[in-house]
Amino acid sequence: MSMLEIKDLKVNYGGIEALKGISFQVEEEEIVTIIGANGAGKSTTLRAIMEVVKPAGGSISFQGEEITGMNTQRIVEKGIVLVPEGRRVFPNLTVLENLRIGAYLRGDKQGIEKDIQHVYSLFPRLQERHWQHAGTLSGGEQQMLAVGRALMARPKLIMMDEPSLGLAPLVVKDIFAIIRRIHEEGVTVLLIEQNANAALKIAHRGYVMETGRITLTGTGTALLNDESVREAYLGKAH
Repeated sequence: MSMLEIKDLKVNYGGIEALKGISFQVEEEEIVTIIGANGAGKSTTLRAIMEVVKPAGGSISFQGEEITGMNTQRIVEKGIVLVPEGRRVFPNLTVLENLRIGAYLRGDKQGIEKDIQHVYSLFPRLQERHWQHAGTLSGGEQQMLAVGRALMARPKLIMMDEPSLGLAPLVVKDIFAIIRRIHEEGVTVLLIEQNANAALKIAHRGYVMETGRITLTGTGTALLNDESVREAYLGKAH
C-alpha cells in the first residue's frame, strides 16, 4: 500500500482543464519529485491534495484512507502538510510565533517546546532571530521558517512547492541539505521544483508533468540521464 495514492485526478479552473486525470504514488519514506515547466499543473496537484482547490474527478488516498473532499484541517491532522510556494510566512509575527502557529492543532505543550528546539537545531539562524518579525528575514531565512513551521505539525508527509524559488545558489544548497535531513528523520517528501537538476539528485523517483498530464516517470537517476528530460529541463545545469 502506497502512503499517498492519486488516481485519475482532474481539476478544472473555469473551462480550463488544469489536471487531465493524473495518477501517481508516493511510498513511505521516499523523496518523490514532480518536475515540469511553469503552468504544467504541479502546484495545482498539491493544492488539490490539500483540498485548497476542489478536484473535478478522481481519488486521493493517504495511508489507505480516502481523503478526497476532506477539509484541509482534517488533512493536516492526518499527517500531510504543505510548504507553499512563496513561503507565506506571517510577516508581522515573530519567528517563534510563526513556529507556534505550525503547531496550532496540537495540545501537547512539552512536545511543542521540544519540537521548537528541534527546528532550531535544523535551522540555527532561526534561533538567532527568534524575536525578529518574519517579514524582516531574508528570502532564504523565510524559506527555512516555512519549512520549520510545517515540521511543527509533526507531518508524516511534507509537500514542498518550489522551495528553491528566488534563492541564491548557496542558500539553495542549504535547503536541499535540509530536505535530505528531514527525510533521514523519517518524513516522506513530495517535492515540486523548477530546479530539476537539484530535485532529481535527491529524489528516489520522479514524475515529469506537461500541461496537466504526467508524461514520464522513473528513478531520479534515470530521469537525470534521460535525453529528453535533459534537453527540456536540465539544460547546462546538468
